[in-house]
Amino acid sequence: MKTNPGRFFEDYKLGEVISHAVPRTVSGGERALYHALYPARGALYSSDEFARSCGLPQAPLDDLAAFHLVFGKTVPDISLNAVANLGYAEGRWLAPVYPGDTLAARSTVIGLKQNSNGKSGVVWVKTEGVNQRGEVVLSYVRWVMVRKRDLDAEAPMTTIPDLAPAVPASDLVVPEGLDFTGYDFTLAGEPHRWGDYEPGERIDHVDGVTVEEAEHMLATRLWQNTAKVHFDATFRPDGQRLIYGGHVISMARALSFNGLANAQMVVALNGGAHANPCFSGTTVKAWSEVLDRAETAAPGVGALRLRLVATSGGEPFTLKGEGGKYLPHVLLDLDYWVLVPR
Repeated sequence: MKTNPGRFFEDYKLGEVISHAVPRTVSGGERALYHALYPARGALYSSDEFARSCGLPQAPLDDLAAFHLVFGKTVPDISLNAVANLGYAEGRWLAPVYPGDTLAARSTVIGLKQNSNGKSGVVWVKTEGVNQRGEVVLSYVRWVMVRKRDLDAEAPMTTIPDLAPAVPASDLVVPEGLDFTGYDFTLAGEPHRWGDYEPGERIDHVDGVTVEEAEHMLATRLWQNTAKVHFDATFRPDGQRLIYGGHVISMARALSFNGLANAQMVVALNGGAHANPCFSGTTVKAWSEVLDRAETAAPGVGALRLRLVATSGGEPFTLKGEGGKYLPHVLLDLDYWVLVPR
């Protein structure tokens, strides 16, 4: 058999290292297409001159675009037969990605647990994106629910990894040379500094974008993500193509510009949940909550820990109902660190 049906739950072995196929060289076109797909307006990613004024050699690829690119490499081996992508933890951006860089990915299986129904199980993997110099540019843990091929296959010993609830501020990596002491707030679009944000503050980002069928499939193809639920209308009983969760993440992050224009670089992903499915025709809106602040050693650079919530409507700042279950209009609940000027 020459075709690849994808892995099923019983195919994963604890400690196994999977090298994913098809490295990808990033071009300026990748950055332009990302900005065409989302209302992304971060000055650091839009202008080489702005990036140089902040101590970088040129504008890097958006951090989430780098994440999607690495994530897409893993899909044929990790989530081709997934029922759902369940969550993220311990994500760290370790170096900027620039046009001309070539990224590859590898994953290590760090946890396995068969579900009580015997039809599926949860697989935890730690994924690393590596550039052409062998440098790890980002790493993260995610866990997915994967179908079993053989329902009679023996269940593996349950191993659930002990994951940190958040990346400590002391472990955040600030890109070499980053300097916000000469930061141009006018060009960036808003005057708000690190000290203007208080833990507990909530921001309604006001704007919304309706997701179209063609654009989400174009985005998912851009990242070479082959998950069947995003393309094959016969794969789900309801005949709908599921919007790639990363598309919702990027849309919400772009919408957060209105109120967080100076949240320039994503440096850590503490946790995240795709709370409810998103389909074509959904209008995505977003709000944020400031969870924490931290200083960094880089000149003029501070860090904010933010909760980013994407919704399909409903009242802003509503998240969970009785029993702690996400409300039906909540699409995404993301906890991450960003770098902002002080």
